[in-house]
Amino acid sequence: MFGYDTGVLASILEFDKWKSYFHHPGSIGVGVIVSALTAGCFVGSLIAGRIADKYSRKRTIMIACVVFSLGAAIQCGSINRAMLIVGRFISGLGVGVLSMTVPMFQSELAPPAIRGRLVSFQQWAITWGIVVSYWVDYGLHFVQSDVAWRVPIGIQIVPAAVLFVAMFFMPYSPRWLVNHGLVDEAHVVLAKLRAMGDLNAPDVVTELEEIKESVQVDGVTAVRSYTELFHVPIRRRVLIGIAVHALSQLSGINVTLYFAPTIFKQSGLTGKNASLLAQGLSGVVNCLFTIPAILWIDRWGRRKTLMFGSLGCGIAYFVQAVATGATQHKTFDENGDLYLNLPT
Repeated sequence: MFGYDTGVLASILEFDKWKSYFHHPGSIGVGVIVSALTAGCFVGSLIAGRIADKYSRKRTIMIACVVFSLGAAIQCGSINRAMLIVGRFISGLGVGVLSMTVPMFQSELAPPAIRGRLVSFQQWAITWGIVVSYWVDYGLHFVQSDVAWRVPIGIQIVPAAVLFVAMFFMPYSPRWLVNHGLVDEAHVVLAKLRAMGDLNAPDVVTELEEIKESVQVDGVTAVRSYTELFHVPIRRRVLIGIAVHALSQLSGINVTLYFAPTIFKQSGLTGKNASLLAQGLSGVVNCLFTIPAILWIDRWGRRKTLMFGSLGCGIAYFVQAVATGATQHKTFDENGDLYLNLPT
C-alpha cells in the first residue's frame, strides 16, 4: 500500500485531465498535495507504538487498513484540492501506522536466523507497489477523462482490503501475548510457527523462555516517555537510529519517486509518453535491485548493505545531475544574471 500510494501520484501530476480538474496547481499547491501523505505518515508512526502495545500488532494493522482505505476513498472521490489533501493525510495516517507496526509484527513472528531477510521483504513489497502504480498510471494516461486519475487512486483500496482480510488468519504476536500475561497462548502460537504445533519442541521452549525474560527485563528498564529517549545511556542509540532513517529519506529518493516524470523531462525526455515510460522502467530497476538485499542482508550485515546502497544512490544522482545540466537552457537578463531554464 505504501509503495503504490507513493508512486501513483507521480504520473497523475502530469495528467492534463488532473491538472484541469484541480485548476492547474502551482509548485506550492503540488507540494502540499504530495507532502500531505508524508505528514500523515509522521503522525501515524508516532501514535502507532502505543496502539500496537495496547491493542496488539494484529488489531493495529487491521485498524490502519480501514483508515488507509477511508483516505483512499476520499482521494478517489475528491471534488476539490482540500478534499484531496485531507484524503492523502488520512491515508498517510494508515501508512505511518503500518510502516511502524508491520516490521515489528514480522520480526516478532519470524525465526531469528532469517528475521532480517523476512523483514526486508516489506521493502520489496513497497517497490512492487511502486512498479504497479507506475504502469497502471502509464496505461490509463491514454484515457481522456477523469477516470484516468480516479481509477489509479481508487485501486489503493484493493491491497488494503486484502491485508485486512488476511489478518483474520494471522496469529497474535507471541511477545505481545506474553507481555499481557497470556503465556499459554504465546506457547501455542510459537509451537505452530516453529514446530508444527509441538509444544515440547526444544526450540519452542527455549524461545518462549527468552521472550519471557526479555519482557521481564523491559518491564524494569523500559522507557516510559519520549523525553527519556534522550537520556544517557540510551540517547546515543536513539540518535543513531534517527540519523540512519532521516538520512535515508533525505538522500533524495522520495523526490525521484514522487516527481519522476518531471525529473525525466528536465533530463531531456520531453515527450509525455517517454517520461512516463522511463518512470515505469525506473520502478522495475528499483524493484530488481531490492532482491540482492533480501538474499544477502543477513550475510553482508546491515551496515555494509546501507553503505553499498548509499554509494549507489550517490552515483545515480551524479549521473542525473549531469543529464539535467546537459539539457538546460542558459539565459542572461539585462543585468547579466544567469537563469537556468529546465524543460517542462
